[in-house]
Amino acid sequence: MFTIEQIHQAFGKVKSGADFPQFIQDLKVVGVTQYDNFVSDGRTKYYGINDFSLDGESKYPKMDVNNKSSSDKLKQAITIHQQGQTDYPTFCQQAADAGVEKWTTHMIEMTVTYLDKERNKLAVEPIPDSEDL
Repeated sequence: MFTIEQIHQAFGKVKSGADFPQFIQDLKVVGVTQYDNFVSDGRTKYYGINDFSLDGESKYPKMDVNNKSSSDKLKQAITIHQQGQTDYPTFCQQAADAGVEKWTTHMIEMTVTYLDKERNKLAVEPIPDSEDL
């Protein structure tokens, strides 16, 4: 079973979206299979095998999530974040502005699925292998 401390150690290495593939690999190593990130407060729920889960604390003050979602705004935010042009808090604010309520990161499927308040999929992004970068 993994610990919040192990997750914090992996997250501490992330400076921009360009570091995300290695972050995913680090989480896989400690046993995380999936996590949900809630944009309104940065709270994260981590899942492992045998129904194991841990709740992470909020990472920032509450922010409003736009009731009107926009796949186009989200895709633009994802693109510039993956290029390393924004930090994590900026990306989260841009996701909230695009109407993202949460995203789910699947380590087995190697995808990130962004959902609005109605649970509509705004985008599904593949996670590249860190070796491919």
